[in-house]
Amino acid sequence: MRRAASIQLHPEALRHNLAVARRLAPGVSMWAVIKAEGYGHGLFWAAEALAGASDGLAVSQIGEARALREAGFDGALLVLQGPHDAGDVRACHELGLEPVIHEAAQLGHLDAVPVRLPTVWIKLNTGMNRLGFDPLDAEGVTRRLRAAGHGALGLHWMTHLACADEPEHPQNARQLERFVAAASPLPGHASVANSAALFAGWGRASGLDPERVCWARPGIMLYGAHPASVPADAPPEGPQADLRPAMTVQAPIIAVQPLEPGSTVGYGATWTAAAPGRAGIVAMGYADGYPRHAPSGTPVRVGDRICPLIGRVSMDMLAVDLTDCPQAKVGDPVTLWGEGLPVERVARAAGTISYELLTRVADRLQPAR
Repeated sequence: MRRAASIQLHPEALRHNLAVARRLAPGVSMWAVIKAEGYGHGLFWAAEALAGASDGLAVSQIGEARALREAGFDGALLVLQGPHDAGDVRACHELGLEPVIHEAAQLGHLDAVPVRLPTVWIKLNTGMNRLGFDPLDAEGVTRRLRAAGHGALGLHWMTHLACADEPEHPQNARQLERFVAAASPLPGHASVANSAALFAGWGRASGLDPERVCWARPGIMLYGAHPASVPADAPPEGPQADLRPAMTVQAPIIAVQPLEPGSTVGYGATWTAAAPGRAGIVAMGYADGYPRHAPSGTPVRVGDRICPLIGRVSMDMLAVDLTDCPQAKVGDPVTLWGEGLPVERVARAAGTISYELLTRVADRLQPAR
């Protein structure tokens, strides 16, 4: 059952934000990351919006790539987790995918199937300790892939920075140094930068040959949000940093309650009115993807004003202080995040990150008309 709450998607914002990524790293090719259903916006929607503007699309696993091929997308596709078994290796060959190899078991899967993959990316674990080969094994992995006939069109290199959202963190310098030391002697393209690393200026890792082809992997910034805590003290938001939200979430006011001093709102009576006012009840709750743990004071937008959330978030309702919005009435739309209210501002107030809010919006929200 669809809800009164709605999502409006802005494809032009995706393309604009990709252009911002290109300005941050001139001359660097772009894998537009559309994993996790396009960060909650929709896999096919994101692919359609970005396919003509990006140099390639990046997904997490083979199933996403297969769905895109079946939908008619014939451009370059990077599979960030690579093949999980021999069947996935066959799929990479049949679908013309560029898999990322990060684990010795995947080399075994490649050996088990009589196909040759023309382009392979090799991920190095430079310090995040999530996925990737030890940089000291880079040459050995290269020899094994070459001996098996893989990489006729290129063996390429990537890593992932654990602390790029804190540019001054010493971990970044250590990881970049390890990556450059391992990849510099070996041919192929290089990729180190996600959204945070692009803002930090690492679209091209310093120390690599300036003629080397580099790729970035912008994700969250494409959808109009800044990565985590860049910078930690006062993150630039939305239009202030020339990023545009790709998603606006709205829901109508379905009731207005008068409040007297001492009146409480919601479960647990956690918020108490200090003066006469009004509470607007909005048709949006945690079952729709709004964070249940969002505290009183979390911003929402009513008309052209920012108003505070009050009381606990319910399953399919939340309350907003309308005291300073005397014109607000039942039926008026309330923006939970999006145009006029950057999602990262809501995320910070709720003690989470924009990635979580965008990817948790429930399917029962209807597209805006």
